[in-house]
Amino acid sequence: MKVFCLGGAGKICREAILDLVQYSSFKKITVADFNEEEGRKVVEWLNDSRVDFVKVNVFDHEETVEKMRGYDIVMDGTAIKLNGLSTACIAEAGCHAINLNGFGEEDRSHEIFLAHGKTCLPGFGMTPGLTQMMAMHAANQLDSVHSIRVSHGSYRPIAFSKSITETTTYEYDPNLPTRVVYENGEFIQVPPFARPREIQLPEPYGTAVQYIIPHSETKTLAKALKNKDVQLIEVRGTWPQENMELVRALYNYGFLKNETITIHDQQVGIMDCISEYLYQSEKGNTTKLYGYALHVEVIGTKDGKFYQHTLTHTHPASDGSVEGWEGLRAYTRNVGIPMAIATELIAKGSVAQKGVIIPEEVFLNPQAIFMELEKRGIFVQEEIKEVKSLEDEIILA
Repeated sequence: MKVFCLGGAGKICREAILDLVQYSSFKKITVADFNEEEGRKVVEWLNDSRVDFVKVNVFDHEETVEKMRGYDIVMDGTAIKLNGLSTACIAEAGCHAINLNGFGEEDRSHEIFLAHGKTCLPGFGMTPGLTQMMAMHAANQLDSVHSIRVSHGSYRPIAFSKSITETTTYEYDPNLPTRVVYENGEFIQVPPFARPREIQLPEPYGTAVQYIIPHSETKTLAKALKNKDVQLIEVRGTWPQENMELVRALYNYGFLKNETITIHDQQVGIMDCISEYLYQSEKGNTTKLYGYALHVEVIGTKDGKFYQHTLTHTHPASDGSVEGWEGLRAYTRNVGIPMAIATELIAKGSVAQKGVIIPEEVFLNPQAIFMELEKRGIFVQEEIKEVKSLEDEIILA
């Protein structure tokens, strides 16, 4: 098998490639990126005869398609704004596809993937990705599902890469139509910082107030659980506290609208200026605590009784006590590893469905994903407790 790792010079995608080197059966692993200098550094770092480099520019559609042809799958680590372009290239090249984001740009290529008999899985990292697996693991044990609350803490600097800064400004865009909750059969749009809720994440992250964010889990879980009478799906997230304070201030002052201002006769977006500053500053590239923490709460019925399933996830510490998980790598490996696991499973033919599909349709046995993660030191824990009724204070909190 051969895998084309698009955006492979990025800090997250290179961790996914490392996982492929360490665990997969691919015979050829190509680091593909526009940044040749960084891409070749990744090849040198991996130091494996199966790994090579190809320079690629997804804005050149025909050339990119030609370079992808012959590969079994493209593992796409590019930024949100490129996913429409990159997916169109992958579809035409006749390869399977997977990416981290899953914001819907991929849907336009559905018929082409079908025509080639290929699978496209948008949005499979930690969130979205593992979060859906955790929710489905709980839902599969229940006769009906009343509510699903997905939460995560993403502990990384606000601007360690330009694509991460882009994600920040995207998720808190005041006019974003995809920031929704699923409630009583309808998708309801909500503003930034809506529905604050205190979430207790595993240590060392602790408790923090989280807000609704625009993530694909809301729609994919609603689709996957349409036969289980689900009434409520909410997805929340947080970054380090000082990052949240900054984003809140930017929102309050209107900066997140990214309105155009004039500087020395040049027209620039105000958020573009701020993002560039953060990317170039030490403050934008450091934080006190690194890593990832997931918290998924599913409430439903089994044999006429109400149960609350709470699933969390833990990983090696970022304090240097575990080699390879130091500092920022405790975050980037958490995101990259699930994508690598799913990449091989798709390439090996473990997924029968074709076209653009959601994680819940791809991996019907979430525990298979959990078992692979355990090999890497990433663990999913589950707590189940009976609750009296839907009026119980646990549910209403």
